[in-house]
Amino acid sequence: MTGSVWRPLLFLDVDGPLIPFGALSQPYPTFATGSEPLGADANPLLARVDPEHGPRLAALPCEVVWATTWMADANECIAPRIGLPQLAVVDWPEPSDIDDQDERSGLHWKTRTLVAWAAGRPFAWVDDEVTDTDRAWIAAHHRGRALLHRVDPRRGLTGSDYAALDSWLRRLV
Repeated sequence: MTGSVWRPLLFLDVDGPLIPFGALSQPYPTFATGSEPLGADANPLLARVDPEHGPRLAALPCEVVWATTWMADANECIAPRIGLPQLAVVDWPEPSDIDDQDERSGLHWKTRTLVAWAAGRPFAWVDDEVTDTDRAWIAAHHRGRALLHRVDPRRGLTGSDYAALDSWLRRLV
């Protein structure tokens, strides 16, 4: 964990929030960036990442942390495309270490790790897979404030998502 202990955390997923997917009948907009051209071996989904996410995320009063299966690749592939510095990255447990009971009860496999990583600090979790089960578990097991913000994966983060995050985070600082 890095950064000031007084700033809230924003745990950010990539697939869904930054890379929209799942729309049935429309093509996604694509974005070229001057700093990070797509090479022949690059993930073609990276072209869906809007470079405006970087300034919008940087303007939020929090410490942004990658909470994605992209792990360190988010710093190599996503951060430069949107103009963010290297961010802290949540290390996930091995699949064999994830509690089967959590899966049966509907608890997301990221939930316990994010609460442990936050260590009592307030946090927002931006993901397309959070559920009421995660909200209830976090309310019972996390001593700080938490906002679990579900993003529609077909659209990704929108202006209204940023407004909701900004409003919640500013009430904490």
